[in-house]
Amino acid sequence: MSEPIPARWFDGRSSRPQAVLVTLHSGPRGPSLHLHRLAQPAGEPVRLEASQVGWPETWSAGRAPRSVVVDLRERGSLEIDDVRRWQAACASAGEQAPLARRMQTRWTVFFVIALFAAAGLGAFYRWGTPWAATQITRQIPLAWETKFSARALRDLDEGWLKPSRLPAERQRQLRERFDALARRIEPGMRRYGAYAPPLALSFRSGLGANAFALPGGTIVITDALVEAAARQGLGDDALAGVLAHEIGHVMHRHTTRLVVEQGVLNVGLGLALGDVSSLLSVGSSLLTGLAYRRGHETEADCFAAVLMQKARVPAAPMADLLLGIEGAQAAHRKVDTGAGGLASLLSSHPETALRAQKLKQGQVDGC
Repeated sequence: MSEPIPARWFDGRSSRPQAVLVTLHSGPRGPSLHLHRLAQPAGEPVRLEASQVGWPETWSAGRAPRSVVVDLRERGSLEIDDVRRWQAACASAGEQAPLARRMQTRWTVFFVIALFAAAGLGAFYRWGTPWAATQITRQIPLAWETKFSARALRDLDEGWLKPSRLPAERQRQLRERFDALARRIEPGMRRYGAYAPPLALSFRSGLGANAFALPGGTIVITDALVEAAARQGLGDDALAGVLAHEIGHVMHRHTTRLVVEQGVLNVGLGLALGDVSSLLSVGSSLLTGLAYRRGHETEADCFAAVLMQKARVPAAPMADLLLGIEGAQAAHRKVDTGAGGLASLLSSHPETALRAQKLKQGQVDGC
């Protein structure tokens, strides 16, 4: 039992306080609080268990308040002027401050918790989100991807893309190379064992030299990319390498995983940080999404390297095509050094020169 502490008790029935002495008693579930009325020294004290008391926050030694108010719930409240004796009594009676309160009063506790929280968020970002997205993606049916791709391609055709101007014969030649690659895909190359979408190659114009994969097996290649390979004097092996890369995106379900990853990441941030601002949410989603896409590009390069090896397609022409396109884009890019650094930061592809070197050596990271 602690030493008696003088206090004023407002019992909630009268506006006049009662003079009391407060004692704290240790217990298995926290300290109990006893009120001894000075007007009735021989009377029974009012006993309140730990759960019946709204224990006030503790404070640091240099910031003690002038008085402390103790919430007694339905029994009113206490006012205590001798705050140091009150805090000492709480400590001797075994009162355990909640973690949130200790973080407010002890910097060491705050920094340790902050360190663990940062480590947890980092682990969730680095390993938890991709793992969860992969597991969720396994449950998404191919029919959903096919419907999504049809709608996305229709929207692109209405906005940015135009019909291809490549001759029908040229399209047929490239489709034959594409189909030959598709036939070389072995079960061991499938990240999702039972996932075998029908691969289809489409041609479009209206964009620069590019190729992209949609969920469910649709791959689009632009006329400008075919023309870029021709200008560099590269054969169809270069385009076959690009198509192998896009097939890798399809087989790894990268677009679907990216959608799921963003959803998992936003849910995780909401649970960890509470109601965050839209700016923080968008910014974190952008930067982390770019990091995930860089990982997807590396996975697709790895898949392409293996597929080209099985199809006996040399990787050097694809690497030369990537370097040539990068050089042409750099020649027309009119940005200052700062903007160039930002563009490099926000690029979803790994550095082109290093990527081309890895492809030529057949040593893509992750293969």
